[in-house]
Amino acid sequence: MSTAQSVTILFGGPSRERLVSVATAQALHAALPHADLWFWTTDDTVHVVPPEELLAHAQVFETPFEPKGAGFGDINRALDQAKAESRVMLFGLHGGPAENGELPLMCEIRRLAFTGAGSAAGNIAFNKGAAKRFASLAGLTVLPNIQLDEMERALGEYNTLLAKPLRDGSSYGLIIVRTPDDIEAVRAAAKLEEYLVEPFIVGVEATCGVLEQPDGSVIALPPIETITASGVLDYTAKYLAPTTQDICPGRFAPNISEKLMEDALIAHKAMSCAGYSRSDFIVRDNEVVFLELNTMPGLSRASAYPVSLRAQDISFGEFLDGQIALARKRAGQSQHF
Repeated sequence: MSTAQSVTILFGGPSRERLVSVATAQALHAALPHADLWFWTTDDTVHVVPPEELLAHAQVFETPFEPKGAGFGDINRALDQAKAESRVMLFGLHGGPAENGELPLMCEIRRLAFTGAGSAAGNIAFNKGAAKRFASLAGLTVLPNIQLDEMERALGEYNTLLAKPLRDGSSYGLIIVRTPDDIEAVRAAAKLEEYLVEPFIVGVEATCGVLEQPDGSVIALPPIETITASGVLDYTAKYLAPTTQDICPGRFAPNISEKLMEDALIAHKAMSCAGYSRSDFIVRDNEVVFLELNTMPGLSRASAYPVSLRAQDISFGEFLDGQIALARKRAGQSQHF
């Protein structure tokens, strides 16, 4: 039985980003060693995980985590138990129902305290097309969308295209389109899941975090410049390539840094985010182009968001304490259900 308002780290989940989720959980546990650990499997079973089992798992970005103990129910039963025991759910989850708004809605219905964005923000931001639409309406610069049946024409116009799953994270499924064979690869992939196709533009990869503080004020964190050997920030470059560098603060001109921070704040507010978020951009010449917003950015030791926190002189523990306090406050004020 938990103590009143105890913190539980929920990680894993059914999405393709569950490997990143385990890495995030390891970082969360290091900062909050007394928090309970619950692992959500792909077959919708939740398991209590001993800390030593989580810490013993190596090669987290390559090897799936498999809990040893028996599960105690599906995610609905787990959330019911969490509510009955007055737990605060600290989400160490990425992608899928955690980030598309479904899991936050399940918590909101129960008035269960949880960290991160609510259901509405997740539903908007997880759909890259909707996120671009909201960002554009808020005045940010976005790339044009290219329909699947227009790729041949667009390839002739732009020379290179970038295709990515409409609803996914951690740069899974990226396809660089340079040839007719690449076009066919995108169309084949699009039979399995929806794809977003855009012009591929050359520029500097940038990301900027936003943080809601315990008093409700919202700030932008120092922007990050990301350098990859391949020039493409795919899953391998993000988590496996030793040559990838996150430079924070990024080596941008002062006006560009200010623009990145301003646009990240605008995107966060336009999509009704709460807690924290991270927006990704391309900086081309003196132009800042919005790409997407992450309502549950990675919090692992290899992730960008903790780098920004350190640059802002905010410890990881301080950040988590603030997010837990906000979660409790929101749950107490919820009038949705």
